[in-house]
Amino acid sequence: MDLTLFVSSLCVLVAILRGNGVEGSIHTYHFEPFKEVGNAFLLSGGSEGIVASHGNSYIKFDNITFWRTKEAADLHSNMEHSTGLIQAIVFEAADRDDIGGSAYGGTRSICCTPDLAKTTGCRQGEVIRRPSALDLNWPVVLPTHFNGNYLSAKLDNQKITISKTGMYNLFFISCDPKLRGLTMSGKTVWKNPNGYLPGRMAPLMTFYVFMSLTYLVLIAIWFFQYMRFWREIMPIQNWITLVIALGLLEMTLWYCEYLNFNHVGVRPVGITTWVVTVGAVRKTVSRLLILSISMGYGVVRPTLGGLTSKVLLLGVTYFFATESLDFAENVGTINDISGKARLFLVLPAAFLNSFLILWIFTSLSRTLEILQAKRSFVKLEIYRKFTNALAVSVIASVAWIGYEVYFKATDPFSERWQSAWIITAFWDILAFLLLCVVCYLWAPSQSSQRYAYSGETVDEDDEEAQSLAKGASEGDIGMVKVDKERSNGGAANPFSLDEEGEEDKRE
Repeated sequence: MDLTLFVSSLCVLVAILRGNGVEGSIHTYHFEPFKEVGNAFLLSGGSEGIVASHGNSYIKFDNITFWRTKEAADLHSNMEHSTGLIQAIVFEAADRDDIGGSAYGGTRSICCTPDLAKTTGCRQGEVIRRPSALDLNWPVVLPTHFNGNYLSAKLDNQKITISKTGMYNLFFISCDPKLRGLTMSGKTVWKNPNGYLPGRMAPLMTFYVFMSLTYLVLIAIWFFQYMRFWREIMPIQNWITLVIALGLLEMTLWYCEYLNFNHVGVRPVGITTWVVTVGAVRKTVSRLLILSISMGYGVVRPTLGGLTSKVLLLGVTYFFATESLDFAENVGTINDISGKARLFLVLPAAFLNSFLILWIFTSLSRTLEILQAKRSFVKLEIYRKFTNALAVSVIASVAWIGYEVYFKATDPFSERWQSAWIITAFWDILAFLLLCVVCYLWAPSQSSQRYAYSGETVDEDDEEAQSLAKGASEGDIGMVKVDKERSNGGAANPFSLDEEGEEDKRE
């Protein structure tokens, strides 16, 4: 708890001292291979939203080195002077149609062909470029040639100033068929007015400051109640405390990770992996908490009995699925259009979430039936409110997933990058609101123990499958048999039917 508060306070202090950073990053290339696309060899250099600011926003090429194979150099050895042209193309997403063309309505080509040279006036062996309708200097093309039989060629100390806010794309393209096997190393610097954070991530840094503060307020209120009624604390309230602490730690670590990214322009794998892992733990524990509450843990039953191993197995599986998905989406991700995890990582997490929802509502239905049969009306009312909150959150989640699919389908080139942060922020807000509901319903109080489980015991082999109707016919009340109400020489069972009835009367 103290460590969490320290990290949170430190990051908030840094935020106050540094102010809000704005967008950009450093893209590093380590002998990246060019891919054959149509009649061109192509390598994507990155895509980011950049904010224009009187010459302070730019894309800079730093020690970009192209490497050709010995065979390619030999093929050019009989040619004089410059050989093997490579072009760096920078264009705004809105001007993407100004790159490439087709002759006589045929297949679209990136490089100029003899037919296209006749119809469009392009130069054969070069990228087809048409000036933008808004700015004749765009798209920008920077050429680089190999000299003689050298195996390398450099593009260095070139800077493209961004004078218009937009989503910008960089591609390195060669139209020379002799340059098969081309690779590239070096880096490009994408700079915005006040930092290196990519455009879609910049609003999230401010959002995580806000979320850290809201978690601080929540944990302060909860901790006050926790200490005030510490003698009445139930096990389920300890788990709620853990979830709040993990949420605060996750939000502050995300902010610190973004703050570091904005300052240095890169995302160290170790730091991002640590943040992603904390987030995966928080998501896993949160879902297991909801599932345990739905099963009646702390209210209907003192333990989960034979279901404990299955709940833990589900938790471990969910953790690894979420960790893999978040790792693919965040670790090393610096492009504004990257972070789209592969389908085989999305499907397991989606399946496990669906399974969890089904199990949660099935368990809730059984718990409500038990409370109804035992006439525990106060507990029943709490669980009804909890059920309604879960139903609203599930409906909101399904609706938001539909909106997210629509958003991405209608914006394939990320031109609405300035509002894309809302997609990520929604899930954190929804999780926080649901946590607030849980905190409200199960807040520590002087009567916490009265609302605790009534000591109902469960046969570990039945795993919630025992029929309430059957139990009633055999003298069961809920899940406890009447003939077990008294034991030890007639001593009153602390979880007897009579005591439960008296509790309900007092409630």
